[in-house]
Amino acid sequence: METMTKSKDGFLGISHIALSGLRNWTAPAAPMSMMFARQFKAFLPPKNKIELGDPWWIIPSELNIFTGYLSNNRFYPPVPRGKEIVIHKLLSMFHPRPFVKTRFAPQGAVACIQAMSEFYYIVAFRIHAEFQLNEPPDFPFWFSPGQFTGHIVLSKDSSHVREFKLFVPNKRSLNVDMEWLYGASESSNMEVDIGYLPQMELESSGPSIPSVIRDENGNVMDSRDPAGEPIQFVFEEINWQREISWEEAAQKLEVAMYPFKKVSYLPFTQAFDRAKAENKLVHSILLWGALDDQQLGNPISLSFSRSVPGSGRTLRETVLESSPILALLNESFVSSWSLVKELEELQTKRQNEFYSRLADLHLEKYNFPVEMMICLPNGTVIHHINANYFLDITSMKPEEVESSIFSFSTNFEDPSTATYLQFLKEGLQRSKRFLQT
Repeated sequence: METMTKSKDGFLGISHIALSGLRNWTAPAAPMSMMFARQFKAFLPPKNKIELGDPWWIIPSELNIFTGYLSNNRFYPPVPRGKEIVIHKLLSMFHPRPFVKTRFAPQGAVACIQAMSEFYYIVAFRIHAEFQLNEPPDFPFWFSPGQFTGHIVLSKDSSHVREFKLFVPNKRSLNVDMEWLYGASESSNMEVDIGYLPQMELESSGPSIPSVIRDENGNVMDSRDPAGEPIQFVFEEINWQREISWEEAAQKLEVAMYPFKKVSYLPFTQAFDRAKAENKLVHSILLWGALDDQQLGNPISLSFSRSVPGSGRTLRETVLESSPILALLNESFVSSWSLVKELEELQTKRQNEFYSRLADLHLEKYNFPVEMMICLPNGTVIHHINANYFLDITSMKPEEVESSIFSFSTNFEDPSTATYLQFLKEGLQRSKRFLQT
């Protein structure tokens, strides 16, 4: 709880009751569970997805920016069906109330083949799921890890699982979103915060073994040797015929979940190093929660009777994944997104004066909740716009927009895309006197 960005006990009068589900969740619901290999058949690829890195949906996402989101005022998950069942069972080991379909897009689970041999696959996967920690009479408390990812080594007929691991990535300083209602209706105020989860994972204790052992003639054998000891199985080493790296597989899954990641978003310092080497501008997004995870909360009190203004979720599901924006970013910019917390740490440590100065320049321009910036390779911010202002002006009629900087183009029906294109092009125009080819 000490990693919660704002909402430690006592913040804005938060009662112990509101956080009771979080405070009382001190151990997994089931530290161990016995499962059959064939239950993992859901992770096998469909017949038309047998190329390395070609993603498919285990659980399809049913939401997008147009369909909205699912109700916050719920306590108990719907009954899982089909391929949801095995994922629900796995996540139930952490907590008894997992929701395998999140309230916000992108939902579901996506997978791809990372390696294959004659008889086995390594399947990499990514799951977006969340937990409801409270029960009546308390109000709902949602616990949403940024993502669950992992891999499974299983036979092509799903009769044998050699290895399984599922975990929440912990490389960034914030990786879990927490949201709780202050009332019993959908329009009740909701508090939102983010924090850090150092470890949350499931791992198989060893390869699956047959529940019934048969000899070469098909007769059932005793599972113990003459001395009464359990028969020990020796498994052959798997020779992988084709494979890709974990990093490449994870990137394929990320793009499947988030089309805006067709543009590479580099870590903050790497982006400026790349921009200097390629003589390009940096397109940088600074925000409170992650841009490419479910963990996108803003630590403020708000009502979910309408969309959250200025959220990274809105940006990634609209302008950042539009074709004209993707094309211009790939051609003319080096892109990056950063957490405010990470830049504050970079600013404070002063281990590298140049990088600390970059953080200084960014934080000087930052306004809550999300700031989009165009920067020179030396960190100078030559153009920036706050997400709240951006969403405000794109919801207006063209004649209502006072600023001549953000004008609407008749080439695009979507005013958000037109306005963001104008923002990027204005940055390119302003940079001409600085960047000499």
